Amino acid sequence: MDVLYSLLDVHIQQLNPIIQDKTFTNTLNFILTTSTDDIVSITTPILDRFCINILPTIDHNIKSLILESKSMERILLAADYPSLTKLKLFNFKDNIVSYYFTDESSFRRIFREQITDLILIYDKNNDITVQREYRNGIHEYIMKFFHNLKYLSINGPSSHLILDDSSPTTCFSSILTKLCVYVYCFQDCLTLLDGRLKQLTTFIVEIDHSEPSSIAHNMNNLPNLTTFSIEYRCNTTEFDIQVLPLLRRMSNLEELTLIIYNENRTRLVDGTYIHNQILLHLQRLYKFNFYIRTCTDLNNVTYSLSSDNIQQTFTNIGYRHVKCILYNITRMVICHAFSLPFISNHLEYLGNTFPSIVFTRVTKLLVFDILPFEHEFFIRLARFFPFLKDLSVMNLHPQLCKSDSVNYDHNQQYPVIEYPYLDSLHLEDSYIDYVEQFINETKIRLPRLKILEVDYRKLNTITKQFTRDVTRLNCAKVHRLIMEKQVVFPKTFYVYFPLLESASSYSYYFKK
Repeated sequence: MDVLYSLLDVHIQQLNPIIQDKTFTNTLNFILTTSTDDIVSITTPILDRFCINILPTIDHNIKSLILESKSMERILLAADYPSLTKLKLFNFKDNIVSYYFTDESSFRRIFREQITDLILIYDKNNDITVQREYRNGIHEYIMKFFHNLKYLSINGPSSHLILDDSSPTTCFSSILTKLCVYVYCFQDCLTLLDGRLKQLTTFIVEIDHSEPSSIAHNMNNLPNLTTFSIEYRCNTTEFDIQVLPLLRRMSNLEELTLIIYNENRTRLVDGTYIHNQILLHLQRLYKFNFYIRTCTDLNNVTYSLSSDNIQQTFTNIGYRHVKCILYNITRMVICHAFSLPFISNHLEYLGNTFPSIVFTRVTKLLVFDILPFEHEFFIRLARFFPFLKDLSVMNLHPQLCKSDSVNYDHNQQYPVIEYPYLDSLHLEDSYIDYVEQFINETKIRLPRLKILEVDYRKLNTITKQFTRDVTRLNCAKVHRLIMEKQVVFPKTFYVYFPLLESASSYSYYFKK
């Protein structure tokens, strides 16, 4: 993009044939990522030049476009794009379907006849509580309108698909080979695999929640499926009675990704269990990535366990690039078992002890322990979770090593920690020491903090009724404050939070 913009038709005309070569024009990306991770279109002057001077001369070479929804219409109207087959669209909303994906649309030919690969990424700022234009999802309409679609990916916070007891022709396709989708419940996953997508070779699914169902599904084998990825929060025995039977239908599976959260399970998932219940049934499997977190009652563990014990069960089956973390917390055992590098973008119930590896993909983290988190713990978090954006701290125990920092603001005992990308911080279920830990800029700096969930009384105490200087900077950037109940704020509060857009009593706690 930069090469095209800077050199095309600028003084040296003999360079134009080189710049118009397919190397530079096969794929064009018209989006930018801001410092706050918002997706926006390129600036207007650059867009003007592309639409007027550049795109009409190279459109025959363009096979793939990456666009932001607000500038999509102008870019698509700038040329004919006879070779365009791939479209990736950011900040998608339901109304784009009814406005552009129609027989009356100026882009009907491109969408209906040319596009084979379509990736739609919903606007992350969509209000998921608002009534959706397509209540059960846009997937059915998309599959009917795009006649040559072979790869479809629809994701984002408000993109889930609900199939209920739909007919066998809903979301039917005889040519779709790759599907990436976020579904409402596990039954929707089974419905998609009941024979309506016979050519499917790659299926990537994220399941919102579990829900009992009496609907009978076609449970035939899935011989065409070679790549499967599932992210699912299972209760009790659901991993055994739902996920395992599904995997055993995939006899030709070559690549498998499991991100599983087992709640209230009666036994831990270790290497021996994975070998016996999964690997022995998938003889063609050559790539297996996983993160399996299991919570069980201590009474279900009949022998003494450690992280090393669990890890040894993976070593025994030939999986050496695996890490295990085991916590015994009062009457509960939490086991994290994962392949390396860590594959999930979020991690829950991390305690004081964790391996010294860099979790580069994790942007959302919940830390929890019955032992206090000291300053050194948060130093390690910043080091090993460098791209953290959303942090929840659950700890009701006071820190042991601390100064009376409310009275001694300049008593600097430790290095200042910085979380450069953190924009959401949840401290509602934390002892007051952790409010001090994060709000005091001499301990932690939060240059991007926008959302803060905290108990008002603790916040009021730590900030000395919103007058304390060392807690002012981290609060000054907050746009949204979430508390347990509505409060009448003093005048100093509004000076302390100059950018505040809303203060609500709605409690939102680490729901994915």
